[in-house]
Amino acid sequence: MKLSVDSVANGAPISPKFAFGNIPAEGHFELSGNINPRLAWSDAPEGTKSFAVIVHDPDVPSSGEDVNQEGKIVPSDLPRVDFYHWVLVNIPADLSEIAEGADSSGVTPTGKTAGQRPHGRTGINSYTDWFAGDTDMGGDYGGYDGPCPPWNDSIMHHYHFTVYALDFETLNLDGAFTGAQALAAMDGHILGQASQMGTYSMNPEVRNPA
Repeated sequence: MKLSVDSVANGAPISPKFAFGNIPAEGHFELSGNINPRLAWSDAPEGTKSFAVIVHDPDVPSSGEDVNQEGKIVPSDLPRVDFYHWVLVNIPADLSEIAEGADSSGVTPTGKTAGQRPHGRTGINSYTDWFAGDTDMGGDYGGYDGPCPPWNDSIMHHYHFTVYALDFETLNLDGAFTGAQALAAMDGHILGQASQMGTYSMNPEVRNPA
């Protein structure tokens, strides 16, 4: 299989246009474009009955103790965990792309409801847990929400866009299912997959090393 993520060259920095957060002229953070990039795939294996898309960042700090804290830095040797940015299943087999902005065209405070879209069924991404209990931002974050790593993290974050070709039409998933639940449901049914990776940092020292 082949996957192309428009404007996200493999291994290159992701544009703030596709990110949830950006570095402002002053301060540490501002909301960014949060537009999903266009994904296009080809050469699916014979017998493919549906597709799924997972976008995840494996570099998220396992502890939030120092995250976005003035005068502190998230150390590079801190264990890291997966953070899911897009969970999309039951993509019809006759689709071979998702248009730019089709799943997200900006930041939606309190999130977007997960569920059926013209291009498949969305689950919830990890911003659901991140903003839990926040009176301004808390809610279920369905569909795509882009990069926003800690502004004081000492490492670059890597965002893996993966499309999976599956051997059945519909995963038995409903409601607010997570990336981990989607991957578990796909286990044993993946005929092929393709990935592309982009990078992003909110730390100027990491983003623009001397």
